[in-house]
Amino acid sequence: MIEMSRVDFEGLVAQALDEVPEELAALIDNVAVFVEDEPPASDPDLLGIYEGIPLTERGHDYGGVLPDRITIYRNPTLAICEEVDDVVDEVNITVVHEIAHHFGIDDARLHELGYG
Repeated sequence: MIEMSRVDFEGLVAQALDEVPEELAALIDNVAVFVEDEPPASDPDLLGIYEGIPLTERGHDYGGVLPDRITIYRNPTLAICEEVDDVVDEVNITVVHEIAHHFGIDDARLHELGYG
């Protein structure tokens, strides 16, 4: 397991978000991104999660709701990495994976695309 401060990890998440192509970033709607150290006890290996209503499921009555939430978990990510470059890669994959859920892409398709 590699050691990395929360501030540095949050910087990697911000960098991954900055690398989302502008044409896709412009379509992200009503989403907040968070970093937490630990995932829920029920899923201790979870690297990230999207909680909300995907764009593909939002109807004409969507509105007045709290933002969707993407959470990236620091400690499980660090636990599977041996080098800083591994952390950078894993954070990028996890951020893209969770944003894809916002666009309605399921896990099976993400695995096919290499973002599993």
